[in-house]
Amino acid sequence: MRLIIVCITTGLIIAGCSDVRRKPGRVYMPDMGYSRAYETYAGLDSDKFTSDANELGRKIFYNHMPVAGTIARGEEMPFPFAKDAAGDSTNYVASKQVTNPLTPDSVQLKEAERLYLVYCGVCHGAKLDGNGPLYNDGKGAFPAAPANLAGVAKYQTMPEGQMFYSVTYGKNLMGSYASQLTRTQRWMVIAYIKSKQNAALAAANPATTDSTSAKK
Repeated sequence: MRLIIVCITTGLIIAGCSDVRRKPGRVYMPDMGYSRAYETYAGLDSDKFTSDANELGRKIFYNHMPVAGTIARGEEMPFPFAKDAAGDSTNYVASKQVTNPLTPDSVQLKEAERLYLVYCGVCHGAKLDGNGPLYNDGKGAFPAAPANLAGVAKYQTMPEGQMFYSVTYGKNLMGSYASQLTRTQRWMVIAYIKSKQNAALAAANPATTDSTSAKK
């Protein structure tokens, strides 16, 4: 009896240590049980990815583009106009119909003032007069004064949508601030600028303001 037990045990040990390959059992829905591995940052040249819809099923479709309708976190107020091509101004003109979706309270306007001073005041000045540190009455790095947002009618009456277009995509010598300010922050800064412009207009035309109020 001992001899039989020894033989069986020895046989099991030998079988367990052998390099004989065994076939695994069948797997239900293997594509769900085993993911298709891929290297991090593997480009479209990888044999596992394709941008050709006809190869779906054999490869993973990927074209570097977000899913249609996707909105990035913190970008919940999409702007409907893309940047114009060089020499074109169609979207810039059309952007004047966009109004500010925000109605900032005093706390938000205080934060908007801080953002303005950090990102805009260096050019346009703390008083929105175009006399920021980079111009400094002609003694700064800029040979010409930036736009006077408070004292020039063109900018005082500029629609909010066109302001947002300019801050987002850049306009003339001003570059884009989309990477520095979120959409919400851009609208906040524009609301702050408009509040200052309206205050300046009211101060410059008190008689008109009073007569208009009287008619109401």
